Amino acid sequence: MELIVCTARTCSSPPLSSSNFDPFNTRTAGGRAVPLITTKKKLRVVAKATTDSRTLVPLPRPSSTAASTASTPSNSALEQLDIERGVCVPFRKYTPDLVRNKVLESRGAILSLIGRGVEIVWNLGFYWSSLMYDCLVGRDKEVVPYRARQLRNLLCDLGPSFIKAGQVLANRPDIIREDYMNELCILQDDVPSFPNQVAFNIMEEELGQPLEALFSKISSETIAAASLGQVYRATLRASGEDVAIKVQRPQIEPIIYRDLFLFRNLASFLNGISLQKLGCNAELIVDEFGEKLLEELDYTLEARNIEDFLENFKDDPTVKIPRVYKQLSGSRVLVMEWIDGIRCTNPQAVKEAGIDVNGFLTVGVSAALRQLLEFGLFHGDPHPGNIFALRDGRIAYVDFGNVAVLSQQNKQILIDAVVHAVNEDYVEMANDFTRLGFLASGTDVSPIIPALEAIWQNSAGKGLSDFNFRSVTGKFNQLVYQYPIRIPERFSLVIRSLLTQEGICFTLQPDFKFLEVAYPYVAKRLLTDPNPALRERLIQVLFKDGVFQWKRLENLIVLAKENVAKMSSNPALQVNNTRRSSDLQVDRKLDLTDTIKDGARMFLLDEGIRRQLLLALTEDSKLHIQELVDVYRLVEDQIDIPLVAMEVARDLPSVARDVMLSWSNSILSDR
Repeated sequence: MELIVCTARTCSSPPLSSSNFDPFNTRTAGGRAVPLITTKKKLRVVAKATTDSRTLVPLPRPSSTAASTASTPSNSALEQLDIERGVCVPFRKYTPDLVRNKVLESRGAILSLIGRGVEIVWNLGFYWSSLMYDCLVGRDKEVVPYRARQLRNLLCDLGPSFIKAGQVLANRPDIIREDYMNELCILQDDVPSFPNQVAFNIMEEELGQPLEALFSKISSETIAAASLGQVYRATLRASGEDVAIKVQRPQIEPIIYRDLFLFRNLASFLNGISLQKLGCNAELIVDEFGEKLLEELDYTLEARNIEDFLENFKDDPTVKIPRVYKQLSGSRVLVMEWIDGIRCTNPQAVKEAGIDVNGFLTVGVSAALRQLLEFGLFHGDPHPGNIFALRDGRIAYVDFGNVAVLSQQNKQILIDAVVHAVNEDYVEMANDFTRLGFLASGTDVSPIIPALEAIWQNSAGKGLSDFNFRSVTGKFNQLVYQYPIRIPERFSLVIRSLLTQEGICFTLQPDFKFLEVAYPYVAKRLLTDPNPALRERLIQVLFKDGVFQWKRLENLIVLAKENVAKMSSNPALQVNNTRRSSDLQVDRKLDLTDTIKDGARMFLLDEGIRRQLLLALTEDSKLHIQELVDVYRLVEDQIDIPLVAMEVARDLPSVARDVMLSWSNSILSDR
């Protein structure tokens, strides 16, 4: 893949071709990322020299020494993150310089920093000395549960920044042990609330009116409390609609900025350890955390996240996203449509409501995969409190403060990783880790290859019936702890998202097979998505060591048909009659028209593919007519032959032109 990298902080130059970019990676306002990389034809990770006016920058190479890496300018970690993600951020909410200036401009800043620094160092130092004492007396293993609880309580006492840090650490096996991670997960649900009157005062300040003028009713107790804010239920006076009001904790912004400043300065003393254990500066870890934290702190960004999700799922009748009341919202208060659903932690209530559990879970898995692989914008915190089952079988999401963006490049590498796993190409799987930012560029991946092979073969060998992400993640956590692997923040959210949603599935239906829904979705995307990158991945799946895999093609078709059948017969579609069926984006059949058309074009134009297909049909000195017949029987009820023939005929002039151009080029090159 040839990389064209925009280095301007404002990204003023337009992309080379808008068709290369996912629409939800092109936002430039409010700190949302825009695409940094356009993809070309060959998969080579190099920067290309061109006459284009933009500056082209090669991928960063690892520094020769740890000292040289540690001495880079303060913003170099953010630039490294941009290149890893395949995006640039034109308007940042967070930079180290911005945080420093914000903290030091306040009166009495130095005294405040000294006092807070002493508090942090004293508390964390005392906790660290306790751990060292446990090791010295040989009781470090037996007191782990106690020390994990002690750490959780300590983070709560140190305030919202540390609570948020604890929530992040609960998803970072590259930084903290699994038994501590499990304890810190409690921070995601069990956070103390602040007084109602304080919350009501903030609402009135932000909205500029008395609450009685806007709401006829408001709950006397919080519905939910989190590290940065809490939620109330209210009724709009003007329309009588029920809404959820999310209000930020008082005076939290200066506390967050001060703690981030201290975090980054303390991190500079840990760069040596971090480089050895994770292959990156500790400052980069803090920058990832700070960037995401300041985004969550601005509720106007969350309102925009909700609008993006509404746009993505506007034609999906199985997913409910609450609408946001922007005229009643601000940077510290967010008013959203109230979702009257059933929490996924209560399987009995879900069943008593008459909801088809299997259909609901199928909808949930499909929605999660669409966010990850189709939109590149996914919910980063889908714990059971943020996902509801509606009585008509739909799935509803709330709380969009923590969302993550995957660039087109990252999505393609993820699909590459799936293809390499299917083909059992463990060398390329290890290289995918580098391309995704898990390993520093230039790292020798050879020691990791046998470990990856052992993990995958042990998990995949059990089949779909016994495969689950938690067991694979447990083994992967051990790998992460043994090698200098850093889990980039966005992928820690991906892992957390998949694990959480798999956990919800098992809570509602213990024998639910997550991959039995996920595999058919991926198969359908590979077979039907017209994206050229996915067409290339489909070819990689169908050809192994130059041999066409007839059985694999049949399996893909069977799985894709299964996905279409499950989604089209889902109970959520049968009861949701609020919109005309012609407006709903629901496939009733496996539409292979574009795939057949592209396949015919490729057969005529690509000599290599044509040769491989002809060899596949005449392999072992016999015609493989039966295989063709078997494939046709699988798709004959799914395709409209006259329509496909018409589409292929329409494309013939274009194909003929390309054939002539290809032929003339070959003649000229021979001369």
